[in-house]
Amino acid sequence: MTITQWLIFILVIQIIHGIGTWKLYVKAGRQAWEAFIPVYNAVILMKIINRPWWWTILLFVPIVNLIMLPVVWVETARSFGKNQYMDTFLAVISLGFYNFYLNYVADVTYVENRDLDPKSSSGDWTSSILFAIVAATIVHTYFIQPFTIPSSSLEKSLYIGDFLFVSKFHYGARVPMTTVAMPMVHDTIPVANVKSYLFNDNYDKRNTSLINKTQLPYMRLPGFESIERNDIVVFNQPADTLVNMDDFNPDRNYYKPIDKKTNLVKRCVGVPGDSLEVRDGYVYINGQKNELPDRAKLQFSYYVVAKNRTFNPVELKNRYDITDRIILLNDGKTYYFSAITDEALERFKNHPNVVSITKSTTEKGTRDERVFPHNSSYNWNYDNFGPIYIPKKGETVALNMEVIPIYKRLISEYENKKVTTNGNQILIEGQPSTSYTFTQDYYWMMGDNRNNSIDSRGWGFVPFDHVVGKPVLIWMSWDGLRNPRWERWFTTVGGSGKPVSYLIPFLILLAAWFGFNKWRKKKKEAQ
Repeated sequence: MTITQWLIFILVIQIIHGIGTWKLYVKAGRQAWEAFIPVYNAVILMKIINRPWWWTILLFVPIVNLIMLPVVWVETARSFGKNQYMDTFLAVISLGFYNFYLNYVADVTYVENRDLDPKSSSGDWTSSILFAIVAATIVHTYFIQPFTIPSSSLEKSLYIGDFLFVSKFHYGARVPMTTVAMPMVHDTIPVANVKSYLFNDNYDKRNTSLINKTQLPYMRLPGFESIERNDIVVFNQPADTLVNMDDFNPDRNYYKPIDKKTNLVKRCVGVPGDSLEVRDGYVYINGQKNELPDRAKLQFSYYVVAKNRTFNPVELKNRYDITDRIILLNDGKTYYFSAITDEALERFKNHPNVVSITKSTTEKGTRDERVFPHNSSYNWNYDNFGPIYIPKKGETVALNMEVIPIYKRLISEYENKKVTTNGNQILIEGQPSTSYTFTQDYYWMMGDNRNNSIDSRGWGFVPFDHVVGKPVLIWMSWDGLRNPRWERWFTTVGGSGKPVSYLIPFLILLAAWFGFNKWRKKKKEAQ
């Protein structure tokens, strides 16, 4: 749905609302025309049902309005004396069209000063829960979203078992594109294991399916910060078009809306306008080796030949901080260490059980089919990749048959332009093209765990409309259920130097807050 289509849809809804409620407005002492004026009619309706004017704002907030609309339908019925359970059921099940019955058929009278307090404890609980969900949904969608680290791609900066708060407002909160979805749930309803949103996931029907017309166009609120090189960013995985991210051979093509693609967290090593290259696992930007923040620790994979005994995982973790997978190969003496930092490697070389250590690397010029742009003309791999230019909004890139494999997905999938070729000629929207001007910024996301990370080397560029937010705080961290990492609780994600835990100051402030509230309550009771 385009912005124009969305505005037309809103206008049609306003007309339907006016037709179904104008007599009720009159019975409440208002004018009939007030039921037809967009937005204004909602403000007047809030006065009629004795609710605050700012409820009007909630009616136009995607996802939140799915909760607020049934509430308003029920409140409207109750404002005209319809307080029975059956009235509530009909108001909700009819999607608000019960108002037509009240407007044209039922003999109702406006209750001007009705009691707004719930008539039962269940009603009180229902009201409290609904508005708790509304408040949490607003915070989750536009301010702060909790996120759990699922993989070791940023190990040493972010650990598996870290629980993050991700800021939506640093880069600007993205307005939900999927308007019919369960609040505060991503793409799957827990336990039920079914989609949490309304969308036809058949790739061939993604643009024609009627239910897909409920999708809103991409919109983002203004942010106060731009993504900088080496920032850790949460984003929707661009290539996530599968129901199961571990199944790369699905029975058919699937398609997911942008905001329902899998959430990932990586480090942005390349920003718009950069020329990026990977040499032996190290990133070079515009010819210069990228310098990571002091908290970041690159990790690489190694083959380790042992003397005559197995390695002790507890010893490796405590002494060398080696926490990722260790696999014994078929010869019985060679181990594959999937991730070791340079600092740990220097100390680990002197381990009495180590005979030799060899870095796992793929030579330059050896093609890996898993690597972007998945084209036989590019002999790139995860260790040696590029150079590649990262497009910037408003900048024009020259197109030819050599570079079109790199930019075709961007132009067709993210810029929504049809790209075809005819011999050596490139056609965009049917017109011969030798260049293209990009309409949004693109980024290059990679893990610090260079040999154990699914990142931009596999799927390519990350468009800005896929960016979710910026991780700002680790509020909890566990190394398994029985082992809390207390030193990581309430630590910042960014910054330099060793992370400092603010757990104790937080607990002191929390205790002070509860103490103050208790004192204030006793003081009021004494008066």
